[in-house]
Amino acid sequence: MKDFLKGFFAASGDLADIGFPTAAYTVKTRCMGVIPLKDYIEERAVEIANYIIDCNATVRQTAKKFGISKSTVHKDVTDRLKQVNPALAARARVVLDVNKSERHIRGGMATREKYMGKLKACEQAQKERED
Repeated sequence: MKDFLKGFFAASGDLADIGFPTAAYTVKTRCMGVIPLKDYIEERAVEIANYIIDCNATVRQTAKKFGISKSTVHKDVTDRLKQVNPALAARARVVLDVNKSERHIRGGMATREKYMGKLKACEQAQKERED
């Protein structure tokens, strides 16, 4: 594509002169400690942490809300956020620890609801057959 544009705009000089970005995209970076983080990653980590704290959300719920993977949510909150805002990271960590300690209960409740729904459906089907 660049070769085509270079040939097409050969008279005007460099691609940057005509407003065509020379890189595929430009991302601002800021160095926090040893590892430079991209600004949008920092902002996402803060947004994710605030969402988790405000809604007592699980990693799975947060991933679904933001359209990212569970591992990205976990990495943002546990690693990246410590560099940006350690106090917020600690508050989000508390919520995640509570969720982790309750997950076996949530799983059991979900299984119970699943089978209670199937039991009700079976009972309705049985009543319909009797009528």
